Amino acid sequence: MKHEKLKEMEYISIGSPLTGNIVPLSEVEDAAFSQMMLGKGAAIEPTIGKVVAPVDGILTTLFKTKHAIGIEAANGVDILVHIGLDTINLEGKYFKAKVKQGDKIKVGQTLIEFDLKGIKKAGYSLVTPVIITNTDDYADVIETDQRTVNFGDVLIKILRGDVL
Repeated sequence: MKHEKLKEMEYISIGSPLTGNIVPLSEVEDAAFSQMMLGKGAAIEPTIGKVVAPVDGILTTLFKTKHAIGIEAANGVDILVHIGLDTINLEGKYFKAKVKQGDKIKVGQTLIEFDLKGIKKAGYSLVTPVIITNTDDYADVIETDQRTVNFGDVLIKILRGDVL
């Protein structure tokens, strides 16, 4: 009987905004992310210095320092992409925004470019959490079990519907 309930559920897939190596969110060296205070998601150590839109939607937040963005997907999912850890301290150095707050964005569109080598040389981790900030609106948020991802690969599956 439980399996009948599964039909009522639906997955929303969120593509990867980065290319790189997966880091379990629980291993991110920042408690706000590893303890999932901001929501569930995944983390990526990027191998290419570019963030692309993981979904169609609106860029709701672009931090002045360009190290983090907030996206509201057309389907209602809220996504935070936080490039590196403590990179707010770089005050925008090594980051170049290709969009502005309030812009409509399309899957695959370049949002931010960043200098991998410069950020590393400055002593910062590039591990980039990708968080579903409205996790509580869904039955579950599941990160990929892949070890690496390319732009657009399924990074996160969001389960909506009744919880079994």
